[in-house]
Amino acid sequence: MKRAPSETKSRPPRPPRPRAVQSHEIRIIGGQFKRTKLQVADKPGLRPTPDRVRETLFNWLGQDLSGWRCLDAFAGTGALGFEAASRGAAHVLLVEQDAALVAQLQRVQAQLKAQAVQVVRGDAVAALRHAPAGSLELIFLDPPFDSAVFEAAVQAAAPALAAAGFLYLEAPKRWSDEQLHPLGLQLHRHLKAGMVHAHLLKRIEPVSAPAR
Repeated sequence: MKRAPSETKSRPPRPPRPRAVQSHEIRIIGGQFKRTKLQVADKPGLRPTPDRVRETLFNWLGQDLSGWRCLDAFAGTGALGFEAASRGAAHVLLVEQDAALVAQLQRVQAQLKAQAVQVVRGDAVAALRHAPAGSLELIFLDPPFDSAVFEAAVQAAAPALAAAGFLYLEAPKRWSDEQLHPLGLQLHRHLKAGMVHAHLLKRIEPVSAPAR
């Protein structure tokens, strides 16, 4: 017999199901590990450098990074750091704060047997500040676009850059000479792809005094 509305028992609402973490893949573009797939988890602020931008960046740098010392300060998926290792870099330090991403980076490093790659969990700006002066040929800075660490990261990275080294900065807006020059940096290359501004920076070369 059908119950009257007053007799119907109210069911407690079902608890919401936790949203599954979605993921997709990107690939290493060139070098020893070419076509290796890297997992990209659906995490807030995680935004791998687009393939087009990475390809252009390594065209700017040249395809052979043999002997270079590199630091990927906001490693995320490791796309930039592993790409550098794939192209012969002697040492690549990947610094990431998120424990799950660190574990994923360590799995990829082991899978590739990438002996030149070292994965460290920690604060990217602190790692840059602790890098010896002039010790790095290549630094990658790709913080989450909604973070407030851009200025501190660039300021910390500049002293660690070797005299002929490169600093790659990925940001939501173009950095001006007025921002870069006080840090001893100058723009070498720039690319805008969608919302991404890709900067390749170098140290400002000192002007030699004219011979008398």
